[in-house]
Amino acid sequence: MLLQEKSAIVTGAGNGVGRVSAVRFAAEGARVVCADIDADAAKQTAGLIEAAGGTAVPFGADVADEDQVRAMIDTAVGHFGRLDILFNNVGIPTPRLGATLEDHSLADFQRLVAVNLGGVFLGCKYAVLRFKQQGGGGAILNTGSVAGLVAWGGSVYGATKGAVHQLTRAVAIEGAPFGIRANAICPAGMPYTGFMAAGGLSLTDPAHLAAAAERVGAQHPLGRPITAEDCAEAAVFLVSDRAANITGVLLPVDGGYVAK
Repeated sequence: MLLQEKSAIVTGAGNGVGRVSAVRFAAEGARVVCADIDADAAKQTAGLIEAAGGTAVPFGADVADEDQVRAMIDTAVGHFGRLDILFNNVGIPTPRLGATLEDHSLADFQRLVAVNLGGVFLGCKYAVLRFKQQGGGGAILNTGSVAGLVAWGGSVYGATKGAVHQLTRAVAIEGAPFGIRANAICPAGMPYTGFMAAGGLSLTDPAHLAAAAERVGAQHPLGRPITAEDCAEAAVFLVSDRAANITGVLLPVDGGYVAK
């Protein structure tokens, strides 16, 4: 029980990495606020946790909205008395699969920045304020991307993730005197999640999905596509006390892709 009695928030908990991570956090003993812009999906995740004997509270929130992020933090504190862990997992993909820099409109750029970077900024800001107020430190985990470590398509998306990486390191250094840790996981392509579906991949066509998984896996030295479960296992470790002396780390979950 790596997270026994910890109070955690997972954003984007309605599906994919967020849902699997929220369920894993609860299985390790955490009490979890399952936050998602899709309130019904958040309720479904919370229901999965409660059905397994865990404790969860659903919360509908747009992480690009400052008032909603504050309310999300307050919800965790109101239900559980404190906040120990924030997993800033929300992210949106390049609006059109294969879009180059010049294919992006200003509205595309602004939305990617508002959600992928702005949501992480707001989550980190209000988590840090809460951690300092209550004392005892805390753990922040952000979802970055291999696309923010190397040029891997999706230029604007990659730029937002590169900014998330830098923000993670800055929060780690600023928070260290207060016992606040900040790390990021950096996944490669995950064909089995709704994230890639939002970019145009069909999750309902088995042949299409299998071909995409084979194609993505072939890019990784280990030869397998990355799954939500892979990310959740890394997340559990990084927010747990087993990683008490690890901060400012950008951990690729990529089958060795960036090591090539």
